Amino acid sequence: MKIYTRVGDQGMTKQVSGKMVSKTDAQIVTLGDIDEFQSYLGVVVASLGAHPDLVVELSEVQRKLYQLEADISVKRHQEITLADTTALEERVDFFMDNTPELREFILPGGSESGARMQYARTVARRAERSAVALNLEQPLEPAILKYLNRLSDYLFAMARYVNHLDGYQEVPSNKEKAELKAARDAKRLAKKTSK
Repeated sequence: MKIYTRVGDQGMTKQVSGKMVSKTDAQIVTLGDIDEFQSYLGVVVASLGAHPDLVVELSEVQRKLYQLEADISVKRHQEITLADTTALEERVDFFMDNTPELREFILPGGSESGARMQYARTVARRAERSAVALNLEQPLEPAILKYLNRLSDYLFAMARYVNHLDGYQEVPSNKEKAELKAARDAKRLAKKTSK
């Protein structure tokens, strides 16, 4: 079976309905952004060797994104529900309850896995913006937009959780506060090693 069809060689593509549209069509752009997000989650999963429980969890999110793409593409297809968003919120609460209190903005980064999750969060936001634009032309089920919106919160919280497990100290976005924190941490370390 050949994977190339040559149908899109002139900048057009076929929707599930069979209608030919430009590759810049709002639905096609949204599906492409979700596909990119889903694919980047695969990169995140590949970096999570030390956290097999999160590999399973993120693989399930990738499956949900396939369902979400079908919900956008196929009329009267609706698998993503408000319960899916509630499940994400429960995990956000778990991650935030198991990390140090967040009192200020932090620089995105951390361990390899944490940094990749922070990047995935921004890709999720882009997919959400595309879906919001599509919703102006093709009304989507509210559950779709809520789920996409919550995914970036979920990845932010998971990144903090993984960074905490990996022993990474988050860096405040404010340079002066970061320098103060580094000085305090150095004093604490000096006290511990002198005992």
